[in-house]
Amino acid sequence: MKPVRLISTGFLLFLLGTCVPTYAQQDEHKQDGGKSSKHEQQGQPEKQQNQNRQQDQRGQQQQQNQNRQQDQRAQQQRQNQNRQQDQRDQQQQQNQNRQQEQRAQQQQQNQNRQHEQRAQQQRQQADRPSQRGQRVQQGERQAVWQQHRANNWQSEHRDWQQRGGYNGYRIPDNRYRSNFGPRHSFRISRYPLELYGGYPRFQYNGFWFGFMDPWPAYWGDNWYDNDDVYIVYSDNGYYLYNRRYPRDQIAISVYLN
Repeated sequence: MKPVRLISTGFLLFLLGTCVPTYAQQDEHKQDGGKSSKHEQQGQPEKQQNQNRQQDQRGQQQQQNQNRQQDQRAQQQRQNQNRQQDQRDQQQQQNQNRQQEQRAQQQQQNQNRQHEQRAQQQRQQADRPSQRGQRVQQGERQAVWQQHRANNWQSEHRDWQQRGGYNGYRIPDNRYRSNFGPRHSFRISRYPLELYGGYPRFQYNGFWFGFMDPWPAYWGDNWYDNDDVYIVYSDNGYYLYNRRYPRDQIAISVYLN
């Protein structure tokens, strides 16, 4: 009986020695498994959050790029529209300027044509041997002068250079120095007046002086009665000056009779 008890006791000890480590390993495995599960469970949400955050950042960056592109296209469109509008305005202004220049040129051509016709008519009349002046009486002088008043003297008068040069009679130098120039002024109303070739001319110091230009309207209605005038030879031609308006010069021609 003792050997059987010893065997039983030894067998039990053997079993206990075998089972205890197994239970311990299972226990440790359970503990380690629990910890790993916890770590995995904690790591998965953090990774997902990083992925979500990256996706949000990419989405925001993409939206910003789209907004920037839209702003650039809108700005480019506005610039193109402004450039086109500027081009249209510039073209319109150029057309207006061109039309104004054409009208001004046409008006100047018409005025030059009228002046040339009058000058040609006067030259033709002056070249006729039978040409005679028509004496103007004292009561008719105002009407004659008013007929030769300029509407726009700045555009209607021309100097001798514009007329192609003076080709009339030349006063001898000694007589010119003693009777003409700024120091020798006079009033036209005191001297004989007549119409010659349709234009007024007056006699002074033995010569007749015919008007080639109309007189400025701003000189006044009775300038020939009240204003002192004088005759000057300058720039290859004769001119009548008014002391009250020294900047104005009226082209005149000299005749012996």
